[in-house]
Amino acid sequence: MSLRERLAADEVVLTCWSGVPDALTVEILAAQGFDAVTLDMQHGGHNEDSVLRCLAPVLARGKPALVRVPVGRFDMASRALDFGAEAVIAPMINSAAEAQAFAAAMKYLPVGQRSWGPTYAFPRRGKGDHQEWLRTSNERTLAFAMIETRAALEALDDILAVPGIDAIFLGPGDFSIAWTEGQQVDSTLEAMMETVASVAKRARAAGKHAGIYVTDPAIAGRFVGMGYRLLATGSEHQLIASGAAGLVSSLKASIGAE
Repeated sequence: MSLRERLAADEVVLTCWSGVPDALTVEILAAQGFDAVTLDMQHGGHNEDSVLRCLAPVLARGKPALVRVPVGRFDMASRALDFGAEAVIAPMINSAAEAQAFAAAMKYLPVGQRSWGPTYAFPRRGKGDHQEWLRTSNERTLAFAMIETRAALEALDDILAVPGIDAIFLGPGDFSIAWTEGQQVDSTLEAMMETVASVAKRARAAGKHAGIYVTDPAIAGRFVGMGYRLLATGSEHQLIASGAAGLVSSLKASIGAE
């Protein structure tokens, strides 16, 4: 099933979050138990070349591939789709106008203004012919607008109403900074949780999907209860640190027991 089909079926989709711009590393990530892989260009090390190369091992595993582009890089949103990404996450979408610019880069006419050229996407993922690919692309690809600021919160209904915006993705770290007026970063800040829940509720009421980044696995179930279905977590740094800590602990326990 595609990412859109799974979200439409109200399934919870777990995506790991890659910041290391290396295809071999992403190949290892794609082999793990996550449902999807997201390549991060905003705060991670991914760039245009690494996105082009690192999408291949994800697609080879038959998993959805997402790309988070840098702030305002809507040209890269189109390129990510041309490389084979199934969804793009755009950070700091703070107004309907910014959402419209993002959607224009993500969708072909009559919804948007995306230019034709699936140079790598079609050989990697295409079925049928180019005419079929064109007919189905707008429905198949997903545009996630990130909600991270008070301005985005105020404009949320207008953002959700933009044709071509398929979903929102809440960035709880930046949202907590905005919530506390720059005094604190805390992705699990209790004071903002009612509002975090309302964002997902409003998105789903508008017929749109909701995703969120999860820093603490213990709170994942709470986010699902709010209506979030795309849960992102597990950067290379986090996974290596967690795996190494468990392995070293087991080794030391064994050595100490002898």
